Amino acid sequence: MKSAHKTLLLNAVLLTGVIGLFGASLMWGETRVMFSHALADILAGRHSAGAIIIARLRLPRTLLAVMVGGMLGLSGAVLQGYLRNPLADPGILGVSGGAALGAVSVFYTGLMQVSIAALPLGGLTGALCAAAVLMGLVGRGGTLVLLLAGAALSSFAAALTALVLNLVPSPYASFEIMHWLMGSLTDRTFTHVWICLPGVVCGTLLMLSAGRALDALTLGEDVAESLGFRLHGLGGIQTRIVLGAALAVGSCVAVSGAIGFVGLVVPHLLRPLTGYQPSRLLVPSFLGGSLLLLLADMVVRLVAVGPELQLGVLTALLGAPVFFTRVIMLKRTVS
Repeated sequence: MKSAHKTLLLNAVLLTGVIGLFGASLMWGETRVMFSHALADILAGRHSAGAIIIARLRLPRTLLAVMVGGMLGLSGAVLQGYLRNPLADPGILGVSGGAALGAVSVFYTGLMQVSIAALPLGGLTGALCAAAVLMGLVGRGGTLVLLLAGAALSSFAAALTALVLNLVPSPYASFEIMHWLMGSLTDRTFTHVWICLPGVVCGTLLMLSAGRALDALTLGEDVAESLGFRLHGLGGIQTRIVLGAALAVGSCVAVSGAIGFVGLVVPHLLRPLTGYQPSRLLVPSFLGGSLLLLLADMVVRLVAVGPELQLGVLTALLGAPVFFTRVIMLKRTVS
């Protein structure tokens, strides 16, 4: 009971932080805006400069930061719990690579000129194709098969992405592709939000439904099955986790590009505060991922260093030292 109260308090603190940064993200940016006046204009239906900046630029960007960060954190916690591997992260499934390949193909074919939605839709198509291939490869196999299939799919998608980059005739197109692959929420609109939202909602529900099974899996697969949890097959825990993570992460990568380390670092930081029970780590990881990405996105907007720093670069710069520190602490504990 004490651990449950501790987790509830942690969720409250994280939610408060997310709400605070959400408001700050709307109010602060490169352009100074009187927030109260802009809000009044939005409510009155007036299209002032401040209202347009808040409603059409900052709001969709902030919503995407919450969704993308939350999904990366949640999927990282779920995969680490299911695979019982603290090094697991969303990129392990190969779906991120599939989304990147789909988006790069849109650049290569010139479909970007057709519609603003072409790029995220191409990324989402690539993610769904990768998820279908992954499910076909895994079948009724266990965690080892999932790890091997994910590694193979990631390598194959990376190779195809490199091939497309090699074949792109224009250096400007190559620059645009590399710029997108580094991850960013710049210039995102509500079109991107609506494309991302269905996958985020479905993926979240599927992953959260596996919470109790993750607790049982800490005792081993045989114990989990004896407690009535179906691990494999259609409707099994593995299918729900893989499909949920694929939908959520694929949808997010399709609109934001590759953003690393969030799904790896956030569960690590929060696990000691949740009593090491996988189901209690899920909601805090979603909130913690949202909090981290909101903070990182505000930093890239407010720190003037010439061209805006790519969000994926900043999360890697922040996440890698934290992870190195955790590795050193773990080494000292073992020794």
